Amino acid sequence: MSFLLSGPRKRCIMANLTTLVAEFILMGFSDIRDHQVLHATLFLLIYLIALVGNLLIILLTTLDQHLKSPMYFFLRTLSFLDLCFISVTVPKAIIHSLTQNSSISFLGCVAQVFLVVLFACAELALLTVMSYDRYAAICRPLYYQIVMKKRACKQMVAASWLSGVVSGFLNTSVTFCLPFCRSNFVYQFFCEIPSLLKLSCSENYLAETGAIIITTSLGFLCFISITVSYIHILVTVLRIPSVEGRSRAFSTCIPHLVVVTVFLTTGFIAYLKPVSESPSVWGLLVSVFYTVVPPTLNPIIYSLKNKDMKTAFWKILRKIVIRQ
Repeated sequence: MSFLLSGPRKRCIMANLTTLVAEFILMGFSDIRDHQVLHATLFLLIYLIALVGNLLIILLTTLDQHLKSPMYFFLRTLSFLDLCFISVTVPKAIIHSLTQNSSISFLGCVAQVFLVVLFACAELALLTVMSYDRYAAICRPLYYQIVMKKRACKQMVAASWLSGVVSGFLNTSVTFCLPFCRSNFVYQFFCEIPSLLKLSCSENYLAETGAIIITTSLGFLCFISITVSYIHILVTVLRIPSVEGRSRAFSTCIPHLVVVTVFLTTGFIAYLKPVSESPSVWGLLVSVFYTVVPPTLNPIIYSLKNKDMKTAFWKILRKIVIRQ
């Protein structure tokens, strides 16, 4: 087999064969028992809110025939992504805090890195698609049905998933190509690439730096696209003569932008900041803001003030009560 491997690929595989760690230890937020219970309780509460909110959106947009427009198709996909995204990190962190067993296998860490990057990048791409959908609906209503056909919507969602898979594979492969020999203590509540880079005995992060630059560049382009779409939307909204109409549009657009900005800003900070040798609470909080907060807030922001969603909810609730 060795003659089939040459150059960097062979060196990469051989390095990991000699320095492969069996497991990593996720240090989490604290080693004090009371603090661990508090963190587990807060994370459990947040996870249940995200779980109920996202499952409710998936249920409503699937069962109600009035919620079949492209916007709700994208919203259902976003809720599924959010549910997957938060489920990759939070349940494991809760178990670690309650059992005081914070170990994760090498392959488990690989899977976690891959899935976190996959769902984060796919969600960002989908948020970009959703901003374009709102732009087309508000600013180009006459062309909306032509542009946002069912086939086109499915292709956009497929492209979002594909971008996540490619980004996940790229970042995961170059991260675990590095040899780990310093320690197996990860000062984070999940396997995060910057935290893993601290454990590598290699000083050559060229491949990983390149992967992160590519991913963050695409993220920045998505952010620019989202911002441009919402600027056009806000300009159009300002032309609405009704004060109530303008207020409703602003109350919808601004929270969307806030969540996207928090998601992207904290993600950029986490992955682009210089690798530090010492752990910090700030690093943990930044990670929480891009992995936990958006999946929890998205269902609230995108559905709480949506009249059609509330109507569908009460309709289904009445049917359940009548059947009983």
